[in-house]
Amino acid sequence: MKRSRVNEILREGEAFIRSFGYALPPFADWTPDEMKRRRGDIDGIVDARLGWDITDYGAGDFVRRGLFLFTVRNGDPADLASGRGMLYAEKIMISRREQVAPMHKHAVKAEDIINRGGGTLCIELFASAPDGGIDREAPLVVPTDGVMRRVDAGGILRLAPGESVTLLPGVWHAFWGEGKDVLIGEVSTVNDDLSDNIFADPIARFSQIEEDEMPHRLLVSDYPAWL
Repeated sequence: MKRSRVNEILREGEAFIRSFGYALPPFADWTPDEMKRRRGDIDGIVDARLGWDITDYGAGDFVRRGLFLFTVRNGDPADLASGRGMLYAEKIMISRREQVAPMHKHAVKAEDIINRGGGTLCIELFASAPDGGIDREAPLVVPTDGVMRRVDAGGILRLAPGESVTLLPGVWHAFWGEGKDVLIGEVSTVNDDLSDNIFADPIARFSQIEEDEMPHRLLVSDYPAWL
């Protein structure tokens, strides 16, 4: 993706998030220069990979396949073994109308995916087969705001604003907005986007950025090179 396109998506996404009254943390507004100036004080942001995240999954077609994310808080995966510490994470995301976040699962992370407003959030679901792949026959049961719902293999769960679903590790899922763009909340176990996203197809989690202008905001994937 070109940096100019990333900057455009960022500005649109910031406005969309705030249009719902969702207040982002102060560091969301920091410029790259300000993050560099504060570098000695922001290990908690950099190490936990908090902040902006835009991906087209390497496909070069963000409108059809992509996702807009902001990680608000996140713990350390190393603490999971002891069961002590900050074992949770929170994200706010945007799924554009008919923009697909492709089929994937997590080996560790359990997550609540919440429709915070906008259109209908559509989630295609599959159980894991014994070998870890997609089971295209077995139905599955998922909790939706405390109510268990049965979904056929490949069935589409539709969540209206205010509704949510809990997805445990191993549940394959893809999602997109229907009707209108959707603001999505995610509350989960510690988030590790470097190793805990298992895609059905061989695709990239992070986009390669072509630097055609200066960044409006740094993405989490920019931190190693810029900070």
